This record gives sequence, structure tokens and C-alpha cells, in this order.
Amino acid sequence: MLTFPIADVLIEEGEEEIVFLCNASPRYIRCTTYCFPCTSDMAKQAQLPLAAVIKPFATIPSNETPLYLVNHGETGPVRCNRCKAYMCPFMQFIEGGRRYQCGFCSCVNDVPPFYFQHLDHIGRRLDHYEKPELSLGSYEYVATLDYCRKNKPPNPPAFIFMIDVSYSNIKNGLVKLICEELKTMLEKLPKEDQEEMSAIRVGFITYNKVLHFFNVKSNLAQPQMMVVTDVGEVFVPLLDGFLVNYQESQSVIHNLLDQIPEMFADSNENETVFAPVIQAGMEALKTRKGQGRDSDRSEWGPTARSRRKGGWVSGWEAEPQAADCPGKLFIFHSSLPTAEAPGKLKNRDDKKLINTDKEKILFQPQTNVYDSLAKDCVAHGCCVTLFLFPSQYVDVASLGLVPQLTGGTLYKYNNFQVHLDSQQFLNDLRNDIEKKIGFDAIMRVRTSTGFRATDFFGGIYMNNTTDVEMAAIDCDKAVTVEFKHDDKLSEDSGALIQCAVLYTTVSGQRRLRIHNLGLNCSSQLADLYKSCETDALINFFAKSAFKAVLHQPLKVIREILVNQTAHMLACYRKNCANPPAASQLILPDSMKVLPVYMNCLLKNCVLLGRPELSTDERAYQRQLVMTMGVADSQLFFYPQLLPLHTLDVKSTKLPVAVRCSETCLSEEGIFLLANGLNMFLWLGVSSPPELIQGIFNVPSFAHVNTDMLTIIKQREQPEMVFRQLLVEDKGLYGGSSHVDFLYYIHKEICQLLN
Repeated sequence: MLTFPIADVLIEEGEEEIVFLCNASPRYIRCTTYCFPCTSDMAKQAQLPLAAVIKPFATIPSNETPLYLVNHGETGPVRCNRCKAYMCPFMQFIEGGRRYQCGFCSCVNDVPPFYFQHLDHIGRRLDHYEKPELSLGSYEYVATLDYCRKNKPPNPPAFIFMIDVSYSNIKNGLVKLICEELKTMLEKLPKEDQEEMSAIRVGFITYNKVLHFFNVKSNLAQPQMMVVTDVGEVFVPLLDGFLVNYQESQSVIHNLLDQIPEMFADSNENETVFAPVIQAGMEALKTRKGQGRDSDRSEWGPTARSRRKGGWVSGWEAEPQAADCPGKLFIFHSSLPTAEAPGKLKNRDDKKLINTDKEKILFQPQTNVYDSLAKDCVAHGCCVTLFLFPSQYVDVASLGLVPQLTGGTLYKYNNFQVHLDSQQFLNDLRNDIEKKIGFDAIMRVRTSTGFRATDFFGGIYMNNTTDVEMAAIDCDKAVTVEFKHDDKLSEDSGALIQCAVLYTTVSGQRRLRIHNLGLNCSSQLADLYKSCETDALINFFAKSAFKAVLHQPLKVIREILVNQTAHMLACYRKNCANPPAASQLILPDSMKVLPVYMNCLLKNCVLLGRPELSTDERAYQRQLVMTMGVADSQLFFYPQLLPLHTLDVKSTKLPVAVRCSETCLSEEGIFLLANGLNMFLWLGVSSPPELIQGIFNVPSFAHVNTDMLTIIKQREQPEMVFRQLLVEDKGLYGGSSHVDFLYYIHKEICQLLN
């Protein structure tokens, strides 16, 4: 097969016909089934969710061409007058190219004069091959001023680093680690490929019970500090020198990062605020008209260290300037915010609620302050990413809400120790700073006539039923969309989906990213099952279930999942399978592994509490899954188990994964288990000494130090945590084995059929 430079255009050898693949790559859109039922009655009969997992900014491999950028100048993208769908390969040109019929709503539109082109003998435009929007499934448009706030080009975004400098973070070396590493990480701020340096500006805030803002303007001899003590109504005079170009202010920034650990070295402050920190970051980014200095609530000076030597130096002008830009807050926080301030929280970690109807309270935020704050952040394009370092309960259900709803990420490092955990944390921070990201985003999913998007799951906020709002969206985030019929679908015309994301680039350019997908439609149930994708189904079921835990008892949610699984498989057996023996469990080829994945979901700690896992860990995993793409959720629910003792050291290939069950372990083996969140190295008691020597440079199993990373020795206490991830086995605290679950599902199917 020969491949053209345009990634979606393929020519097959021996055939004269050129086949154009006008669908977005599966890395961008994955569906639960690629053949939709023609009627809502069919959909109800099958009980098969109709959904798409959309990852608009998915990473493009280095050997593939980036998305083409289409620029129509001041006229902007060509769109359907009725449904507003963007020009794509599903539009049909007619009347010699002067008009086109929309593939989504069938409206006939005039072709703008600048866009006119003649048609060839088969009715295709002569420039078909030259225009990405006519021949490819995914592409981008340069947006006009009509797509910008206040019809003005956006400013480049800003990153604000906000460091908790309370006593514990200073003493354990975390603050020093963060400050030291930021010096090198800021060299890698994201930028457009053609640019020499990043356009992103940076700012710095430290906090405990009060907030400290820093002026790092390039012409200063040393940084200057402002202290805001009134956290009840955070005042942020956005003065020249707070948000700066890193390259221009590098020496002042490095000076500040060197000083921060010393500045708070003698602090004994343990209480912290949290909501005012986010409020301050958002206020710093959003547009603010001239507002004078408030001397009752702010103090001005060089830095705390200089202040102790006497005297205050006012280094900033009194009249603030508006940042008027989107951005991202990087917050490094460690404890429950108990200081008197908005968003103050109390310890409500109550294990007695587990397995009761009130268990859902553990997943709900403690106060509506954070939901309101998240809404404001989205409105101003302020994304929040939170790095948590808890040593005890911190109420993740409350603190993690703003990162989740603003398109940010929550990272959690329990009982953080610099010498053990710093590498993982720094890798996460580096990746988060450098990753592909779009700001101030709005996503709209359009469909052809006959069905529509009805529900959305992900790191999103919705003020209406159609616009998915995100303060930012990065390459790791996915939005799962459910569809329902509102009319009949045609087998001839199929079903079309178009995802359009309006966003601001890291250089401050407003763009539209478009992904298109055409699906088959059928009046035969068998066609639905043939084109199912189990991995996408589990992603949908997990997100819908994890959303429901906020409102329904977990027992009810588990029952709903089991019932829907049984109904889907019973419908297949009744309508699509050859008459089998009553004792047989018949599964569609495309859904052979659905029961094992569903059982993994049912046993996850979010839906089935375990005594060794904290409430915070359950809330954390719930929020993590809500933004996952298909590949991430597949690995998360069914971990990979690799027999490292079979590794060929002369090859670069990893060994073939084995089933995630105790039956696959051996006393002579060494196994690596990973689910994207945790990684364990399991050592059998009879592991060959030469393998132990080669991996750990110690003579035997007994000499292996399990403190160096997450190493699990067979028959030792920590093995209990490892065994909980052997998902095909019976859970230690509830949950069926794979074999038992198959038996139970088979029994449920038989009851439905009878």
C-alpha cells in the first residue's frame, strides 16, 4: 500500500481508484459501535450505548504530518447557513460548483465567490486534493475576530506557579525541590513549532494563611514581594512585572527561586488557604479595569529577607494593568485548608458511611464554593492543575473539583519523600508544562439529522445543553459524548459526527480544530454487534457510573451495570446467534472481553470500597477516570502484567503480557504490573539469583531493598495491595472472579430469555 504525503489519502496497488479516507483518526474519535441502529426502538432493544470518546488534542506521532492549517483570511471558515457545520468532506457540491448541500442538515448553500471552483466529470471539485477540509478527516482553521472575545485578538496565555510554603513543605524539602527544578523546566515552556521562544508569560505566588505576589520585572535588581493578608476578598493589583517573559526576566526569576526556600525557612505556619489561591490566580489573568492600590490590604516590598533588614521599597506602579489573557495555574498544595477563608474545610472522613446509602456524600464537594469558583475560572479561561502532597486527609472531592471542571489535572503523591518520590513528581510536572494544550476552549458536537448528542462526560463545564466549555484542553483529555435518536436514520446516508473545538494557541492565535466521522447505519441488530468496540464501551460505562456516584447508592449503580451487560448479551443471543445449547454463554466476537472488563469496573475502589484505601484515594481515582481516553481507561481497569523473567535482553521488545491473575504468577518469576497510575515489580520467592543480581545488583531475594521503588515480595504484607490489581481473581474485600462473574451473567441472560 502506497501512502501519499497527506496522511488520510491512500492508493491501493493494482487499483486505479483513489480511496479517500475522510474520517478522523481513531486517536481523535473512538465509538462504542461504528454502525448505529436506524431506529430508537432498535437502540432500546439492544441497550447498547451509542457514544463517542473524543480526544481533540491527541498526540500526533513524530513520523506523521501535523494537522493542516486552513486560512481563509477575513472571511473565515465556510459554514452551513442553517446548522453551522463547517466545510468538510461530507458536503456535496452541485450546480457546477456554485452551491453545496450540507451533509448534516441537507440545506443547500451558495458557495462564497472566493471559494468557487469548477467540478470534474464525477461532480467533485477540481481542487479536491489541494484542500484539507475537502479530503481529510481532521484539520484546523485560523479563526477570525468574530470568534474572539470582544472581537479582539487574544493575548498569549500565562502560567502562574503557586507554592504552598507552610511549615511541612519547607521542612521536607518540597519547596526547595520545586524552586530548583523550575529553573530548568521554564526553559521548556510550550511554543509553536516555527517560533524560537515561547510567548507564554509566567508569574509566581507563594502562600500559607496569606498570599505573597512577586514582581520579577526584568529591570529589577532583585524581586519584590507584595503580601495580601485579607484572603476573604483577594485583591490582586495586576501590575507591570507580575506576568513576564521568562527569557527577559530569567535572572530575576532565578534570584526569586533561590530566595523562596530561605525566605520562609523560619516559618512555623501550618494553616493554609486554598480557594483564595485559585481566586487570586484567576483575578490575575482576567480583564480588570484600572483599580488603585489598596493600602489596607496589601504591603509592598522587595522580599521578606530584605524586609527583615529594614524598610519597604515600593517597586510597582499604583495603577494596575489588565492581563486579559487565558492561562493555567500550577498549584503545589499539601494539607486540608483549615485557615479562616472562603473554601475552608473540615475533616469529614467517615468510614462508617461506606456501603450505606450516604456513601455518595464522600464523593461530593463539602461546600459549593469550589463549584462556583470552577464556573468563574472557565468563564475567564483559567485552567487549574493541582499537585497534592498529602500526609493525611485533605478532601480530594472538594479540592479536586476545580481542576476537574477547568480541564486541568490532579496529581497526588501520598506521604511525599524527596529521596523516594521526587523523580515521579518532576516527570509529571515537566510533562504537564510541556504538553500540547489549547486555552479558553469551546467544543460543539454536531450530528446529521436523526440523532443528537445528549450527554457529556469529562473535564468540562456546561451552561447549556450544547456548548462544552473548557478553560483548557490538553493532549491527554477526552470528552465522552452519548447520542440518542430523535428520528430515523437511513442506511443509505449513514450518520455523521463533526466535533469543532474553538481555542487559543500557546502563541495567542484563535483557531478551530475540526474532526469528522461518518458511521454506517443498519436495520439489522447483528451489524451493531459486529462493529462494537469494547474498550470504548468500558470508557463510557465507567464515566457514566462515576458521574452517578454523586447522586445514587453504589449498590444501585453496580446493579444497573450488571443488568445492562446482561441485556446487551441477551439481545445478541436471542436475535443474532445460532440456536445454542442452553448451557452455553454466547458472546459476539467484538465483545468477547466485555464481561472481564465490566467485572474490573465493578471491582474498582470507586464502586466498591476497600478498608485499606482512603476516601481521598477513591475520590482521586474517580476524578482521574472522568477525563481519560480509551487507551488510558483500558489499561487502568485491566492492568498489564509482564513476565520480565522471559525477557530477551538482546531484543528491544517487551515480553507478551499474561492474564492478570494469580494463576499466571510463578515462584521463579519476576513480573511487572502497571495500570497507568501504579507500577509494581513482583518478585517470586524462588526468583533466580542471577536475575536478582542482574536487576538489583544484590546476591539474593532476601537482599532486595523494597524501599527503592514499589517492589513487592511474594508472601510479604505489601503483596495484598498488588493482589487487588489481579483483576481476574476474586477481590479480597468483595467482587467476583472472572469465572464467577461469567457464570452470574450467564444466569442473568437465561432469566431474561425465559
